[in-house]
Amino acid sequence: MTPLLRRGLTGLVLGGAITALVGCGTVFHPERKGQVSGRIDPVVAIANGVGLLFFIVPGVIAYAVDFSNGTIYLPSGHTSAGVDAIKLEEDMDVASLERLLSDKSGKPVSLDSELLRVEEVESLDEALALVRMAGTDDEARLAVAVDERA
Repeated sequence: MTPLLRRGLTGLVLGGAITALVGCGTVFHPERKGQVSGRIDPVVAIANGVGLLFFIVPGVIAYAVDFSNGTIYLPSGHTSAGVDAIKLEEDMDVASLERLLSDKSGKPVSLDSELLRVEEVESLDEALALVRMAGTDDEARLAVAVDERA
């Protein structure tokens, strides 16, 4: 066996082993490690399922890793989202905005948090589209928004 062929096969086996031992949820969402139950994230489940289509063993291992790490589950407490319109004053500073958002949500809010996303939108439809793209369930909010327009 030539050294080039041996090196290629070693790389292929090593790449396959790494792929088989790492679940997609563990790669995509490492912050979810440690969850014990919840709703299954369809994106992670489908990505693991692709592994089943190509190679049975890596797909099964990916599911096992994600279930054991808890990374296949959607974050608890964040399964629904809503859009509330708040009229802001022109001269509002960051501290005032943080207080307003804290009062509205009932939880302390820091605009420096990596988990907070602030977007300026032109319409309610654009705000709801951002919520849908965030992967959260907003069916109830959409029903309310449609009822209010009618």
